[in-house]
Amino acid sequence: MDARKIILLVGALIIAAVTAFVARSLVLGQAAPTAQAVPAVIAPPAPTGPEVMVATRALPVGTILDQTSVTFKPWPSELIDKAYFVKDRPESNIKNLLGTVVRVAITAGQPVTQGALVKPGDRGFLAAALGPGMRAVTVPLQGQQQQVAGFIFPGDRIDLILNQRVAGGGDGPPLNVTETVMRNLRVLATDSHTDQAQDDKGNTVVRPYNSVTVEATPKLAEKIVAIQNLGGSLSVALRSIADNASELEEKIASGAINVPDGLDAKAEQAMMKRAEGEPVAAKNSYVTGADVSRFQRATVPGKTASADAPTGAPGAAPAGGYPGAPRGPVVRIARGNNVTEVPVGGKN
Repeated sequence: MDARKIILLVGALIIAAVTAFVARSLVLGQAAPTAQAVPAVIAPPAPTGPEVMVATRALPVGTILDQTSVTFKPWPSELIDKAYFVKDRPESNIKNLLGTVVRVAITAGQPVTQGALVKPGDRGFLAAALGPGMRAVTVPLQGQQQQVAGFIFPGDRIDLILNQRVAGGGDGPPLNVTETVMRNLRVLATDSHTDQAQDDKGNTVVRPYNSVTVEATPKLAEKIVAIQNLGGSLSVALRSIADNASELEEKIASGAINVPDGLDAKAEQAMMKRAEGEPVAAKNSYVTGADVSRFQRATVPGKTASADAPTGAPGAAPAGGYPGAPRGPVVRIARGNNVTEVPVGGKN
């Protein structure tokens, strides 16, 4: 082997050794990866301050408070206002606030302030309970309805039923007719009470009422006053909450209400709430005495012709028995200026 090859071989070995040394230094010089702790998400501490009265749901203007409208929740001490209802204070007893009316809208979870409520007897109480454009009308109750109305409380919705006795123009018993004249009326007060009477144990006390004050549109208010002058008796019937939803579907299907265009959820909810709470005049439905008893009349008694009065005389009923009844064939006989009608087969 000549010297040149030996030099090349020694140089290659030196280069390989240096390369290996450098590679080893790089590997050993890198820091080992270390695990880093991820900070845990810590929930904010629950308020530990006094409990204040908050709304359990959205309470729009005119809402009548009941047991489910409000509750007590802890609230930060530094955020408590003097107008809040703080638990264990005399003015914060929920029983004393039942029947009060919301006059400033309260969102769900928001504290209820004393200025947001109007108590019965306060100035502007009834006006705050009424919705925009609505009127308050008092409906008198009679007899057994006073006992039945004890189960109806402010905030409930009722139907108004009219019972009449139509005498007609003839003999015999009058026609008994019962019909629902108003639907979906909101009760504002019973007599002068706007709350539910409770005993010492918190149980609801049923008490008779002489009148019920309801919310109605101006046109329906006029009709309710006119109904009271018809001479019949008025009754109230408590409505189910499910009835409002079914009637809302009928209104949408018939086009009685306009559904907002687009996908505006707030506008749609406002439309549904407005439509469900709207009082309406009832459809043309009625029940006569004959529908419930075979011994009652099904029509108005007609006026019969007097045996002494000639047919065709002033005030006499036409052939058929009562005014407006269909007549059979007649023969008209004229004697000067007097014209009489004789039914075919009758005697002149």
